[in-house]
Amino acid sequence: MITTIENKVDNPIAQIIFAHGAGADMHHDFMVQVTRLFNQANINVLRFNFPYMDKRIALGKRYPPDRMPKLLDCYKHIINDVLINNTDKLPVFIGGKSMGSRVAATLASDDDVLNNIQGVFCFGYPFHPAKKAEKLRLEPLQNTKKSVLIVQGERDTLGSEIEIMEYELSNLCQCIFLTDGDHSLKPRVKSGYTHSQHIKSAVQAIAQFIQKHINNT
Repeated sequence: MITTIENKVDNPIAQIIFAHGAGADMHHDFMVQVTRLFNQANINVLRFNFPYMDKRIALGKRYPPDRMPKLLDCYKHIINDVLINNTDKLPVFIGGKSMGSRVAATLASDDDVLNNIQGVFCFGYPFHPAKKAEKLRLEPLQNTKKSVLIVQGERDTLGSEIEIMEYELSNLCQCIFLTDGDHSLKPRVKSGYTHSQHIKSAVQAIAQFIQKHINNT
């Protein structure tokens, strides 16, 4: 049983599925704040916990994330459930924070998923592990068959703007960089920006991405 929370609005324009990162569950402040902002943009949001995260919570131990095949199966199960319950036939977009965004981006080349989603969004895509810039995770962004929007902090230690500009990604991928943001999009005080401002900017960009693809369908 996968634990989920769905936040719906009146007269929604789209349905998104929003996956958490490796270290924090669907109740994390970032996840909650982003969900609220998406709702304000008339977008329904479904959040869920990957099974390893529920195991952490239940047993109080920091289990590592499951391997990618298990994460993909979980996300696909959520997509199928959403489609069954999508009686309003809302356009569906998938995405997540960090690891969750990597799982979603990987599904953008999966033939079982392609016809059921409109696009993918990423908050802080993990282009490589911290301090391991040589171990790149570009394949999902090179093989994607759907449009992908990545909102990344300029100084993200899992993929900075300087690093990303050197990568070869699909023409379907677009990156937006937030000034001085880290992996959680948080800027330093000296930047003149706040974390809340960057989160709002990120959600606004993704909402515009969603609206654009709705209009083009």
